[in-house]
Formats: sequence, structure tokens, C-alpha cells
Amino acid sequence: MIRTKQLRHRFVETMPDNIETGVLYVSMEYATAAHRCCCGCGEEVITPFNPAQWQMSFNGDAVSLHPSVGNWNLRCRSHYFVREGRVIEAPSWTKKQIEAGQKRDKDARTQYLADKSAVVAAPQLHSRPVEHDRSSRLIGWFKSMFV
Repeated sequence: MIRTKQLRHRFVETMPDNIETGVLYVSMEYATAAHRCCCGCGEEVITPFNPAQWQMSFNGDAVSLHPSVGNWNLRCRSHYFVREGRVIEAPSWTKKQIEAGQKRDKDARTQYLADKSAVVAAPQLHSRPVEHDRSSRLIGWFKSMFV
């Protein structure tokens, strides 16, 4: 059962020592959010942002997390969505569903890290920077007009 029905966001650089109930702390610096479990058990829940884990969106008024928060490693095993600051209870999962979801998540993280490593290790193809964006080309053109 979900006791906390609303999470108000607070943007922070680093997570505070005391995580308040009902507050979703968001650190863009560390691409992570933290809150107290919405079931009321008091456990701290961490949701790292990256394509293989959670994505956070901010509409100027409230924060959403995608996908759902499944606290499978906590005693409460709560499961909920955070949509525009609202906490929406989600169906419980069976042990088999949890195991399959954890395997899928682990595989996604492994692939994400492998892809990220491949990009870092890719050789430089150009000997000089290439201006791809429109503003860089516009600035270059503007400067050339006065040379």
C-alpha cells in the first residue's frame, strides 16, 4: 500500500544527509534522484538516470520518473510510478517477474556500458573539428564577412 501520494521535487547538487519523506531530491550533477520509499517503510530509494535505468523529466512544475520504481530488494517490495509528482501504485510482481525484470535491467546496463565504452574508444576520424551545428556555421559565415 502506498502512503506517500505526492513527491515534491527539490533540485540539489548533492544528496542531503537527511532524506525527508515526500521529497524527491534530484541531482543533475550526479544524474540521480533519491527519496524515501512511498509505502512508508522509510527506506531510502536511489534512482540513477541513464538510458538503461531511469529517465527523469521536468515539465517546469513537477518531476516524473520512467520507468516505474520497483523496490524489489527492500522488504516492502513496493511498486509505483512517479508522474508529475504524483505517486501511483502499481501492481505487485511475482518472484518470477522480478527475476526476469532484474535480468533485463542488468542486460540493459551491461549493453549501455559497453556502447558507452565503444564510443570513448573510437578513433578520431577528422584531423580538425567539424562544425555541424547551424549556429557554428552562422558564426563562421558572419566572421568571414568582416575579414
